[in-house]
Amino acid sequence: MYMSTETITILIGIASLLLALAGGFGWMIHRMDRMGAELNGRMDRIGDELNGRIDRMGGEVNGRMDHMGAELNGRMDRMSAELNGRMDRMSADLGARMDRMSDELVEVKIAIARVEGPPRHLLTGR
Repeated sequence: MYMSTETITILIGIASLLLALAGGFGWMIHRMDRMGAELNGRMDRIGDELNGRIDRMGGEVNGRMDHMGAELNGRMDRMSAELNGRMDRMSADLGARMDRMSDELVEVKIAIARVEGPPRHLLTGR
């Protein structure tokens, strides 16, 4: 089989074009892989930085919460002691008032008994 020069030139051109396309595609894939690796590296660095920031903020928030909790516990203890003192004073005051009322009631009973005199023993026809 005999090929003409034009046919051989066309075949060589097509082969060259296919090789050029394959090379361009390979170069593009290689470049995308390199860009992906760079992007992954950047994302890892950003993730590490964000994790560090979050850890620091978490430590700060925990410290503030612990401080606030201790402060609130102290306030609540002081208020509880104050309320207990007030309640003890009120209880003692009410106890004293009740004792005075009881004493006065006894005196009223005695006064009534004196006014009425001794119980009468009357015979009734029943």
